[in-house]
Amino acid sequence: MEVMQLSDLDLSKTYSYADYLKWTFEDRLELIKGKIFKMTPAPNLYHQDISAVVSGELYDYLRGKPCKVYSAPFDVRLPRTDKANDKVYTVVQPDVCVICDKAKLDKGGCIGAPDIVVEILSPGNNQKELRNKYEVYEESGVLEYWIISPQDKTFMKYILTDKQYQPTKLMTIGDTIITPILPGFELDLEIVFAGI
Repeated sequence: MEVMQLSDLDLSKTYSYADYLKWTFEDRLELIKGKIFKMTPAPNLYHQDISAVVSGELYDYLRGKPCKVYSAPFDVRLPRTDKANDKVYTVVQPDVCVICDKAKLDKGGCIGAPDIVVEILSPGNNQKELRNKYEVYEESGVLEYWIISPQDKTFMKYILTDKQYQPTKLMTIGDTIITPILPGFELDLEIVFAGI
C-alpha cells in the first residue's frame, strides 16, 4: 500500500527498506533498526557550507581514483545479514560518505558499509547522530566515522579497530585531518570552518 503522508504511519512499528520505498511523501526520513527517525528541517547555511567544502575536497582528491564520494540525500542501506529489501531495517542518509567498493553501489544508493561516513551536527540532531547512528555505523563496519560540529568548530573521528570504535583527539581550527583509507588526502579544518 502506498503511503502518502507521514501521519499514515504507525511510528511504534518496525519498518524495512521495502516499506520505505513505498512512501511518497516529502518528509525526509531515516530508518535505524526499523524505527523511523524524521530528519531535521533543511540544514542551515553553516551545515551546507561545511558539507560542500568536505565533499569538494574529497571529490577533488578522489578524481580518477576508485573510491567515490556522495552527499545527502543518498540512501545507505546497512543490512545485518540479508540484503533483500524486506530484510534491511537501517537506511540512513549521511551528510557525506566515501565508498571504495563499487560492488556496494546500485541504483538505490549504497548497500553495505561505506568506508568513511561524515555527519555534520545540527541543533536537534545530536542525539540521533551520536548514539543511534554511532551504533549502526560501528555494527555495520564503517571504517571511519567523522563528526563535525559547526557550533563548536570541532572535528571528532572514530576509527574502527577490532569491531569497536576508538576516538581520536578532538580537533579544531589549526588541525589537518588525514586518513590511511585515502593516502595523501588532507582536510584543513581552517578551510572547513572558514565560513562560520
